[in-house]
Amino acid sequence: MNKTRKVSFSGIQPSGNITLGNYMGALRNWPSYQDEYDCVYCVVDEHAITVRQDPTALRHHAMELFAQLIATGIDPEKSILFIQSHVPAHAELGWALNCYTMFGELSRMIQFKEKSASHADNVNAGLFTYPTLMAADILLYQTDIVPVGEDQRQHVELTRDIAQRFNGIYGDVFTLPEAVIPKVGARVMSLTEPTKKMSKSAENENSYVLVMDSPDAIMRKFKRAVTDSDACVRKSPEKPGVSNLIDIYCAATGESVEEVERRFEGKGYGNFKPAVGEAVVELLRPVREETERLMADKGELERLYRLGAQKASAVAERTLSKVHKKLGFLPR
Repeated sequence: MNKTRKVSFSGIQPSGNITLGNYMGALRNWPSYQDEYDCVYCVVDEHAITVRQDPTALRHHAMELFAQLIATGIDPEKSILFIQSHVPAHAELGWALNCYTMFGELSRMIQFKEKSASHADNVNAGLFTYPTLMAADILLYQTDIVPVGEDQRQHVELTRDIAQRFNGIYGDVFTLPEAVIPKVGARVMSLTEPTKKMSKSAENENSYVLVMDSPDAIMRKFKRAVTDSDACVRKSPEKPGVSNLIDIYCAATGESVEEVERRFEGKGYGNFKPAVGEAVVELLRPVREETERLMADKGELERLYRLGAQKASAVAERTLSKVHKKLGFLPR
């Protein structure tokens, strides 16, 4: 990275399987940034431990997510793709930035309030300060843009505030990042409760589709999807179930809503639901198959994540050394 191009940073937690909503809403767009930016992609496993994890499951999820990112089109040779815990500079800068982040700023973070409510038995310090670790993730790479959903905008704004505070004291140390909210991809809703966002935390497994689901499982879930008694394939606020299926079909095929409504005019849900399922099967097939191929070669995956850690560390250590010098730490 020589700053001839702007830098884009994206991170994702290995908190389990990726849903169709995760994929359509964000992940399938990530590879497109590689053509215009120097891209840094990070599996943020240190963020994941703010809630209790099974160690064996976390290792598997981190490895599988690393493979899935490659399967979606991220090129480890062209971009920096790595696992957060393999680059100690993240935790080191996170601590330093804690000392330049105000208690009141962290207490105003919406996600802290929400997660504290949902994990009331484990409101730990990491849950409170993880936006500062996120700031370290971003600032280590002199990041220019951070493609995030609207729910993460507040964290990127805090990152800017921390960077400006540090720069105000010590000079031009950090690049100030900008949150980039991508144009809304498919907002994928639950298949059983179409007024709610698709989430793998839902109790009913028929409510969500996973990228790694088998074709049979995908078809079964779409055939069971909630619609309405009208049996007319038409998008309308009064028809959230079929509207969700139309949006998914459009996102999977590239067709417009009008084209889909014309194609299925006079046909009932018995025709439409399997068609949506088949479109999703074909959309996800190459990602699932490539992930499975990569997961069968753990040695190659280990080579790639070590390569990624080396490339990430080379950049991160330059920023960390600059920070340590400004803070007055003795050179190593």
